[in-house]
Amino acid sequence: METKDQLTITTRDGFPLAIQVSGPPEAPALLLLQGQSNSHEWWDELRSDFEPQFRTVTFDYRGTGGSRGELSELSTASFAADAAEVLAHLGITQAVVYGTSMGGRIAQMLALDFPDLISALVLGCTMLGGPKSVKRPREVGQSLARLRGREHTQYLFSLFYTPNWTVAPRYSKLLGDDTMTAEESAAHLRISAHHNAWARLPEIAAPTLIVHGDADLMNPVDNAHLLHERISGSRILICPGGRHGFFEEFAEVVNPEILGFLSASS
Repeated sequence: METKDQLTITTRDGFPLAIQVSGPPEAPALLLLQGQSNSHEWWDELRSDFEPQFRTVTFDYRGTGGSRGELSELSTASFAADAAEVLAHLGITQAVVYGTSMGGRIAQMLALDFPDLISALVLGCTMLGGPKSVKRPREVGQSLARLRGREHTQYLFSLFYTPNWTVAPRYSKLLGDDTMTAEESAAHLRISAHHNAWARLPEIAAPTLIVHGDADLMNPVDNAHLLHERISGSRILICPGGRHGFFEEFAEVVNPEILGFLSASS
C-alpha cells in the first residue's frame, strides 16, 4: 500500500474534516465512501487494489476518525456536500465514486446534487431508502439493538462475513469506529434512517454499477434490484453467498469487475 497523505480542511460551516490521499497524483481521482459509523479505515485493506490506477481519496465523516466537533443536523445530502468540498479542496473537478453501505447512500446524493463532479458511480451493498426500500429482517434489527459487548461484535461480524472468512473480528476494519461517542453513533443512525432518494434516482446520469451480496441480511439484495430499476442504464453485479462485507471477503472477484467498470468510465 502506498503511503497516504493526510490533511485537514475546514468546511463551509467551520467543521474540520480529515482527508487521506494516495496513489499517483496524475491518475484519475477515485473517491471512496465508507459505511455508517466508520472512518476512512474501512478502506485500509482495500484501497491498495485501486491505488495503481487511481488517485484514491477518502475522508473521515463528521463524528469519526479525525473529523470531530459539534454535530449539527446531518444527512446523506450534507455528507455529500462535504465530499464535494473535499474534492474541490484537492483541485479535483471530476471523480469516479465508489460508496458502500451508507457510503452508497451518500454517493447517490453526490451524483444527484453535484452531477458534474461524477464521471462514474459504484454503489455497493446499499439502498435507496424511504418506504420503497426493503428493510432488514426484524430479528436482525432486534439482535443488533439488544446485544452488547463481545456478543454484539460477534453478531455484527457474522452479518458482514461468511463462516469461511478466517480473520478474527478484532482485525476487521468494517465493524465501526470505536472512538465514537453515543451521540455521534446516534447521529449516524439518523442519517441512514432518513435517506430517501426514490423520487430522484432517475435523475442520475453517470454510468452506474450496482454490486451486492445475495446473502446480505443487513441490507437485503432486493435493494440492489430496486436501485437497478430506478437508475437508467445501470449495470448490476450480484456476488453469490456474499454478506454485507462481500466487497472485502470476495475482493479478488469483485474488485477486478469494479476496476474494469471505473477504468472504462474515467
